[in-house]
Amino acid sequence: MNSEQKAALIIFVKNPKLGKVKTRLAESIGNQEALDVYLQLLAHTREITSHIPVQAHVFYSDYVDEKDIWENAEYFKHQQRGANLGDRMQNAFMKIFDQGYQKAVIIGSDCFEIEADNINKAFDLLEGYDAVIGPAMDGGYYLLGMSKLIPAVFENKKWSTQSVFEDTIRNLQQENMSWQELPILRDIDTEKDWDKYKA
Repeated sequence: MNSEQKAALIIFVKNPKLGKVKTRLAESIGNQEALDVYLQLLAHTREITSHIPVQAHVFYSDYVDEKDIWENAEYFKHQQRGANLGDRMQNAFMKIFDQGYQKAVIIGSDCFEIEADNINKAFDLLEGYDAVIGPAMDGGYYLLGMSKLIPAVFENKKWSTQSVFEDTIRNLQQENMSWQELPILRDIDTEKDWDKYKA
């Protein structure tokens, strides 16, 4: 990774509240177990991001938590802003680029399969490409990276549907952007996902 280029990792998390996280999973396994799964996902995300040689920024869904697993000395903390997921992601990227960062990668906290290597690879690819995307098995993506703001990828999306990844690729093509894809990974959204991961 080229240390001369200022790079930032954006981590989108939900504040871990009973009944407010992993709601599709909770429909089959209950709110408490779904919260337990989400806490494991947060711990995994914290573990794999703690050694990545870029500045990490955690963006919370509801409020900034100063006393949680994300150490204040290691992670800058912000609150997500926007009416929908696209608005919130775009606002996060805008905030990061406005601070002078030249490369930015966003991940969520729903993927047990993502590793530090995937994230480091994304930053490496951004030295030669406008964007990098990590497709998820459900038709969305688990990672999106950009070397400049590309607003089109956040607009006119049916978020949390099977068309998000394909629509995003179409946006990149329409904007004449260069991009690379990472391996397909599985998010944990349903009991089926959870069972396959455990297996």
